[in-house]
Amino acid sequence: MLEELKQELKQVRIKCPHCGHHLHVLLDPTAGDQDYYDECPACCSDIHLNMHIDEEHQSIELSVDADDEQYF
Repeated sequence: MLEELKQELKQVRIKCPHCGHHLHVLLDPTAGDQDYYDECPACCSDIHLNMHIDEEHQSIELSVDADDEQYF
């Protein structure tokens, strides 16, 4: 069943953490865990996406954030 999960492309609807615009992203689990940035088509801000394949629960976990925290 894990192989089926890794072979399927998944389209999910997310909300931009900057402006709230809803957009669809295509998840490709064939490459395993991924950490990347995509640009919001409405406000042009970077969206940080972190995808983790949970093999135990046969699911894909996606975290979406603005990645704009300030460190001092």
